[in-house]
Amino acid sequence: VQLQASGGGLVQAGGSLSVSCAASGLTLSRAVMGWFRQAPGKEREYVGAVSRNGDSIFNSAFVKGRFTISRDSAKNTVYLQMSSLKPEDTAVYYCAAARTDTNYIPTQVAAYNYWGQGTLVTVSS
Repeated sequence: VQLQASGGGLVQAGGSLSVSCAASGLTLSRAVMGWFRQAPGKEREYVGAVSRNGDSIFNSAFVKGRFTISRDSAKNTVYLQMSSLKPEDTAVYYCAAARTDTNYIPTQVAAYNYWGQGTLVTVSS
C-alpha cells in the first residue's frame, strides 16, 4: 500500500489550499481514509476522515466548517480542501488509511496502518 500526498505549499492567512492523497494497493471502499497534521514540536493530531462507504465524514472540532474532506473512488484519491486558513494551521499534513469492514471512523493515530509521506502547509500571517 502506498499513499502519495501532494498539494501543500505556502498560503496567506485567510486563504485556501487543497491537498490530495492518491492511494495504490488499497481500495477506498474497503478502507477508512484519514487526515492528520503535525505542527513543529507538537504531537500528530487528527483532522478528519471519510468512512469506508464514503457517507460519513468526521472532522475535528478545530476544523469548524473550514475544511472539507472528499474522495474520488474512480481515482482512488482523497482530498482535503482547506479554507479560512490560520497561521496555527501550519503543519505537515498526512493522509492515512486503515482497512476496515465497518463505517466506523477512528481518530487515533495508532488505528491507521498506512501513512503517506506528508505535505507541508505553511500559513503566513
